[in-house]
Amino acid sequence: MQIPPGKKIYFSSDNHLGAPTPAESLPREKKFVRWLEEIKHDAAAIFLLGDLFDFWFEYKTVVPKGFVRVLGKLAELRDSGIPIYFFVGNHDLWMGDYFEKELNIPTYRQPKEFTFNDKLFFVGHGDGKGPGDMGYKRMKKVFENRVFNWLFHWFHPALGMKIAQYLSVKNKLISGEEDKKFLGEENEWLALYAKRKLETKHYDYFVFGHRHLSMQIEVGENSTYFNLGDWITQYTYGVFDGEHFELKEFKG
Repeated sequence: MQIPPGKKIYFSSDNHLGAPTPAESLPREKKFVRWLEEIKHDAAAIFLLGDLFDFWFEYKTVVPKGFVRVLGKLAELRDSGIPIYFFVGNHDLWMGDYFEKELNIPTYRQPKEFTFNDKLFFVGHGDGKGPGDMGYKRMKKVFENRVFNWLFHWFHPALGMKIAQYLSVKNKLISGEEDKKFLGEENEWLALYAKRKLETKHYDYFVFGHRHLSMQIEVGENSTYFNLGDWITQYTYGVFDGEHFELKEFKG
C-alpha cells in the first residue's frame, strides 16, 4: 500500500473491554471511540492487534452482550471506506466470522507482513511468540483445539460466558498478569523473537501488543520493535505517517 499524502496508518491493541466489569469498562470504551472518531479524518488504515475484548466467544447465533459503541464506530469507519484489520489476541482467540460478515473486517490468527511506502512491517498480537512462556503456549494449544472448541459450544451461553470470563480474569496464564514487568531490552521475548526473524528476512518494523507496556527497541540495523502498550492505563497507540513510526498517548 502506498499511503496517500496526508494520510496515516494507526495501530492499537489490548483494550480488554468488559474488564473488570462492564460498568468499569464503559469509560474506557467511550475514550477509545473518541480516538477512533479523531483519527478517521486522516486514517488510511487501522490495525487492531488483539484483546479488544477481555473475553469473546462466538456461538452459532450468539455473540457476547455489550460493546455496541465500539462495534458501531468500527462499522461506521469501515462503511466509510477505511480498511480495518483485526488480529485475535489471547483473550479473543475464539473470534469466529462475526467481524468478517457483519463489519467486513478481516480477521487474522497469526502475524502477517504488510508493506507501506516500501517499509516492511511484521504485525501481530504477540502472544506465544519468542522463548519461554511454555505454560501459556500449552494452554493455547488446548484452546485452539477444534474438539475443545466444539465441546465448549455445547455449554449454554449463560454458563459458558460465566466460566470463560472468570478464567479470563483469574487465570494468570490467560490474563498475562505475570508478564507486565519490563524485562530489559536484552530479555524482552518479543524483541528476541524479532531478532530471530531478522536472521532470515529484513523487516523495518515489528509491531505487537500483548505486553501492556509501550516500548521501542532497536533489534537490528534499520529495524525496530514497537509494543503498543494498552488502553487500560496507558492509552497508547502507534502511527506511521509514511516515513516514520512513533508511539503516542491519547489524552482526549
